[in-house]
Order: sequence, then C-alpha cells, then structure tokens
Amino acid sequence: MEAILKAIRNGRLKAEIVCVISNRKDAYALERARQNGIEAIFIDPKGKDPVQYDMEIASELEKRKVDLVLLIGYNKYLSPQFINKFRNRIMNIHPSLLPAFPGWDMNVHKAVLEYGVKVTGCTLHFVDEKMDAGPIIIQKVVEVKEDDTEETLKRRVQEAEGEALVEGIELFQEGRLLIDGRKVRILPSRE
Repeated sequence: MEAILKAIRNGRLKAEIVCVISNRKDAYALERARQNGIEAIFIDPKGKDPVQYDMEIASELEKRKVDLVLLIGYNKYLSPQFINKFRNRIMNIHPSLLPAFPGWDMNVHKAVLEYGVKVTGCTLHFVDEKMDAGPIIIQKVVEVKEDDTEETLKRRVQEAEGEALVEGIELFQEGRLLIDGRKVRILPSRE
C-alpha cells in the first residue's frame, strides 16, 4: 500500500484509496490507513459463512463506489458471488511468478529458496474463481541471491510488488487492460 500512497502523493496516480478493509483487527494495513487519513474498516468474519462475509464487504465497497478492488496480503478465498459483483475489477498481488509457487507469504519465499530457482518475483493478476490462477496483468522478476533468507527475499519482492501495483492501477485507469480469455492484453497508450 505504501507504493500506491507514494504514487498518489507525487502525482503519478490520480486515484484515491477510499477505504481499507481487513478481516484481522490487528492488521497493520488498517493502522497505515488511519495514519494516512483513509477509512479503516475491520469486518469480523467470525460466525459468518463466506458468502455472507463477502457480501458484507461488497456492501461497504458499493457504498463508497469503489472502481477497483486490490487484494494486498488478503489470505481468504473470495466467494463466486463477490467475484461476479466485481468481475475484472479485482486485482491480487502474489509474491512469485505464477503459476510457480502459489500459496501465501513466507511459505512462498521458503519454497522458492528450497527449490533453488535463480529468479522469482511477483505477479499482479485479475482474480477469478481459482486460487492464484486469474489472468496475469504484470510480472516483475527478482533475482534470488545465494545468501538470501526468506526475509531478505521478501523485502525485494515487496519492492517489485509495489511497482507492479502502481503500474497495474495506471493501466486500469487508462482503460488499457483487455482480458482475452486467459490473457490480459495491454493496449497501446492513447497519447
């Protein structure tokens, strides 16, 4: 989120983060949102079935007329009902070059290091009904260094994630993303 905030502050992105929603009350993203004057919303998933929970989030997003939903560090499956409401308007950032190394956060970095690959990176993709399988928008490559730990690798991948998110938001705003089956085509600039 920090890369997006910076791009908004420096004028690269003409966007507004209208709210940050989390299923974890202690999520740092909520605190970062508050520090930046952004509405921070905790929605407790306890006692709710997944569809009910997702529709509660959808209601909050619709009230605020959200154009684009970004999943950053969000570790819950989205219901088909939620995906259909925001089809082709939900982007997820993943800490590997999908389809390699699906999964979550440090588990991904650990698997990358254990496998011994020479490069990893991040993938920005549209969300569909399958986990980490939606049409790929942008991928950024990050070299895996001999002395990398999960933490050092994560820091460099997160830098690439910030770049991919800002670039993806720009392309979305400019109407330059065309989903063609499994592929996302990036249309030329109108300038």
